[in-house]
Amino acid sequence: MAGSKMSVPLAAVVLLYILLAESTHGGPEMDPYKILGVTRSASQAEIKKVYKRLAKEWHPDKNKNPGAEDMFIKITKSYEILSSEDKRANFDRYGQTDDTQPYGNGRYGHRHDSFYFDESFFNFPFNSKNHRDFADSKYTLHFNQYVSDVVPESYKRPYLIKITSDWCFSCIHIEPVWKEVVAALFEIEQGVVDVGYERRLANHLGAHRTPSILGVINGKVTFFHYAVAKEHLRQFVEDLLPQRLVERVTDKNDLQFLNSWHELNKPHVLLFDQVPAVPLLYKLTAFAYKDYLQFGYVDQGLSETANLQKQFNINTYAPTMLVFKENIDKPADIIQAKGMKKQIIDEFMANNKFLLAPRLVNQKLFDELCPVKQFHRRRKYCVLLITGDEETFSFGNQAFLSFASTNTKEVVRFAYVYQRLQQQLCDILMQNKDSAQSPPQVVILERRNAAGKALFKPVTAWNGSEEDKQRLVEELERLQKDPSILIHDAMLPELNNEFASMFIIRWIYASYDYLSEVIDDILHNNWREMMPLLSLIFSALFILFGTVVIQAFSDSSEDKQTKPKAKDGTKAENGSSGSVTTSSRPPKKNFVEVTELTDITYMSNLVKLRPGHMNIVLVLTDASKNILLSKFAKEVYSFTGSLTLHFSFLNIDKHSEWMSTLLEYAQDTMQIDADEDDGGNRKIDYTGYVLALNGHKKYLCLFKPVYTGEDLDSKSSEDEGGASGGRSRSSSRDDHPPRKSNRSRSLSTLQIHHKLDRLGLWMERLMEGTLPRYYIPAWPGLEKITPSK
Repeated sequence: MAGSKMSVPLAAVVLLYILLAESTHGGPEMDPYKILGVTRSASQAEIKKVYKRLAKEWHPDKNKNPGAEDMFIKITKSYEILSSEDKRANFDRYGQTDDTQPYGNGRYGHRHDSFYFDESFFNFPFNSKNHRDFADSKYTLHFNQYVSDVVPESYKRPYLIKITSDWCFSCIHIEPVWKEVVAALFEIEQGVVDVGYERRLANHLGAHRTPSILGVINGKVTFFHYAVAKEHLRQFVEDLLPQRLVERVTDKNDLQFLNSWHELNKPHVLLFDQVPAVPLLYKLTAFAYKDYLQFGYVDQGLSETANLQKQFNINTYAPTMLVFKENIDKPADIIQAKGMKKQIIDEFMANNKFLLAPRLVNQKLFDELCPVKQFHRRRKYCVLLITGDEETFSFGNQAFLSFASTNTKEVVRFAYVYQRLQQQLCDILMQNKDSAQSPPQVVILERRNAAGKALFKPVTAWNGSEEDKQRLVEELERLQKDPSILIHDAMLPELNNEFASMFIIRWIYASYDYLSEVIDDILHNNWREMMPLLSLIFSALFILFGTVVIQAFSDSSEDKQTKPKAKDGTKAENGSSGSVTTSSRPPKKNFVEVTELTDITYMSNLVKLRPGHMNIVLVLTDASKNILLSKFAKEVYSFTGSLTLHFSFLNIDKHSEWMSTLLEYAQDTMQIDADEDDGGNRKIDYTGYVLALNGHKKYLCLFKPVYTGEDLDSKSSEDEGGASGGRSRSSSRDDHPPRKSNRSRSLSTLQIHHKLDRLGLWMERLMEGTLPRYYIPAWPGLEKITPSK
């Protein structure tokens, strides 16, 4: 009895202790670190590795333990917390997870160690968790998220961002309107920036007061300056979009609109609706797909569109969307619905992004039409017609288009290319050596990697006959059974951008948008926000004023020295012959900085050269070093103003192995002829060769020296060098026996000096981008550049 009496108080004490422990430790029921077995300092890679191992071990399908399912759920939940930087930081600070934190974000309900501040006691509406923070937490933006996600996405869809803070009284008044607008404009991406926690992002956006609303489109930030009302915000979003996205189409200009598919190389979309204004959803769709489709709008309420509605049998009771490709008389696809949803429209546009047989006009289109697929089952083949844009090719082009329209295989894409506009690509695919205009030809190709490697096979010459079509059908059937029929491989060059000539128009539009933005800033922004603009204006005026003053003083000093310079005019003419430049560009320096390419400078001057930069390397020997460097400096001096060019020299006496290895990598493409004597044992003389090396893109351009001296003894050598395509020729010792006179030594020096006579013209072509590029798989290693000891 005594033992039973003692056990009752003991049980009560144990029960009370358990209740107190639960009340004092009201944190999470699970510790994700302990469940995964990692430390609090573990990296994301370590956490991911442990999670994969535990998930595989405790998966219910593999582990028959009764508690495996619960353990698997805990492991998954723990990884979800620790893999998110926000959730992990919230757990580390406050010991809270989503299960123990009903308001979604721990930063708005801080738990202090000393005491708990009960905000509900004061009933502050501006800091109430249920009022604003829970709705905004899912749209909260951070600086890294804005830079990596929002800015790239703003080129496809605009963003509407609200700037707020916890202690902003004015923010309370715009909350109802903001919620109503973002709910109505569901197709608009939204974001929220809390100044108290993202001061860096707020400063980056130029938001210095709360509340503020701004829009982001094409990476550009525009502030909202009017009263926060639903219609004002909607109009603000429409004003963000470019004004030339959608063209109004009537019975007068419908043929002109639809016939422009060939010029723009895009399908055309027509929306028929009864509202006079173009719907905002349609404008947003046109902005998202502006690179692929051309958009038009037909107002069904106008009498000028009656013929169009009758021609395509348009239902007047529901919006109708038609997409036209090469055939403008019949739509290629149609969609009709009373309430068009964004998801349905996006799917409709994605399925009709390309023509049946589009023209390859740039590298981006080529990458999307002929994607790189590494797996056998996902292979994509491109049937490419190499043709011309003259009238004589129209019949064959039309026949190829009709053949492509009957294609039902998803693994085959049809396209064509104009040989005149994409000469480098066509020369490789047609294996054309003389780069002359060739008859049309059909080629089947498959891209193997993003670097440009492709397998291809020329199928048949194409004139649109039935025999050509039958031949192509047979080859496509063989390809499905045996992909190894693509017997040729090559590194394809990057395609020219055929629409680059439209840069001036785009520049005018961009300038107009920028001026509009500047005027808007002047009218609405406060002085703090206008400081960068004012600073730029005053800096420009100061520089302009300083330039005028300096020019005035320099003109007066030049007038004083005119007469002495006139006396030395003949001397200046004679002395300037050695510094004649081949370019009108003003040089930045008064000297040429040339460094030697060795194992010390190899990484910085070639392998790790910044994108867009090139290294111009002169190949020389110890005997010809001084002569060639002097001539090299004179020829490239006018190009030293370019910040993307670097100049170096390579001593072939020390590094002949690297030079031969480099050219051996590109041997098949360059077809370098060896300078051999009658016995065939003489090595190539690389003295005077100049290499333009692009370290980032891994290609080179080659200059072979040609002797242009007027010496009679070497005239035959000059002719021979010109006939061989610019190969270096020195005086032949077989034809002329060596002489020990001074004339022989001066002749040899003269010939070495003249090896670089045409280097200036070659540099001009290099800057214009018209030189052939020879791609290599990788730069030779350091062991090839290190001199052998």
